[in-house]
Amino acid sequence: MDERLKRQLDFILEIDKEKNIFRQTHLSGGGRAENDAEHAWHMAVMAWLLRDYANEPVDLSRVMMMCLIHDIVEIDAGDTYAYDPEGLSTQKAREDAAKERIFSLLPEDQCAELTALFDEFEAWSSPEARFAHALDNLQPLLLNNSNDGADWKAHGVHAGQVYGRQRQTRLGSETLFEVTDGIIREQIRKGNLPEG
Repeated sequence: MDERLKRQLDFILEIDKEKNIFRQTHLSGGGRAENDAEHAWHMAVMAWLLRDYANEPVDLSRVMMMCLIHDIVEIDAGDTYAYDPEGLSTQKAREDAAKERIFSLLPEDQCAELTALFDEFEAWSSPEARFAHALDNLQPLLLNNSNDGADWKAHGVHAGQVYGRQRQTRLGSETLFEVTDGIIREQIRKGNLPEG
């Protein structure tokens, strides 16, 4: 077999492990915890559907690819809950090491391309990265909303924490931030998300 193709197939098999990384967010309607691959797929579909709400023109294929690869590093680094300060303090180091190992399975040109795309996403350094982050914030919020805030309740999360994360949504989409703001306000009103 050609070496390039072998490396590509090795990477393809390796990223299948993303299906085994479970998140703190549960499926809509209170189902089981979603896995990273489901989260990425959901975001990619959202990117296509919600593209008209990006603050700036975006290259949709780049946004969708960012959505699909942004959590591959969690194969090694594990899922870091958005409201876990201890986990967040070591997240970058864990994910950088994972990025080096996993992307290096690819041929050099594709390794460089995916690494650059991942780094662009992490740095919020383009309209595509900012819009992809808006989707990354909105997707679990929608699931939490469908579950009457069950995941927030289970972790003792309060509205101030959710707003702290969701305010960044407006960097990629003012419209989607308005949606998140409405959801948060409704969850506060229902008593599912304590103020704080």
